[in-house]
Amino acid sequence: MRLACVLALAVGLLPAQATKGIAGSAGGLKWTAPSRWKADPPRPMRAATYRVPAAAGDKEDGECAVFFFGAGQGGAVQANIDRWIAQFSNPTKPKTGKQTINGIPVTTIDLSGTYKQSAGGPMSGKTEDKPGYRLLGGIAEGTQANIFFKFTGPAKTVVAAEKEFEAVLKSIKKE
Repeated sequence: MRLACVLALAVGLLPAQATKGIAGSAGGLKWTAPSRWKADPPRPMRAATYRVPAAAGDKEDGECAVFFFGAGQGGAVQANIDRWIAQFSNPTKPKTGKQTINGIPVTTIDLSGTYKQSAGGPMSGKTEDKPGYRLLGGIAEGTQANIFFKFTGPAKTVVAAEKEFEAVLKSIKKE
């Protein structure tokens, strides 16, 4: 049985959930999410979705969605930054930055406000206002296409997991 699990991990049939974290990959890049985050079942347009436990006093968990739309897909970095900003009503002034992680250009964003969360599916056009939310994002410029890391949730939950999100970005490597 142990050999079967090792083989399944090696070919990507099972998520690697060791004390080090949860391994993920898409578009020629790989990363590791914290083991305290919970991987959600597969969803359309997402390479991974992680449920981030709510901080004390928050009623909802956070979510870190990792998007990969296919080789050459997903749009330009700035267009996606602008799209994320537009998902907030009265956002704070966004803090953006650029860094290189393991040879991969990564653009980051941090903003807060009332998040217009998609309700009824990504194509429904319906949103639900979530005041007091925060978004941390990272766009890794992969070899096949951009990979989008979007962490949203109640502000306290995002603050509590901010270092973990930064660790996810720092773990990005080429496959």
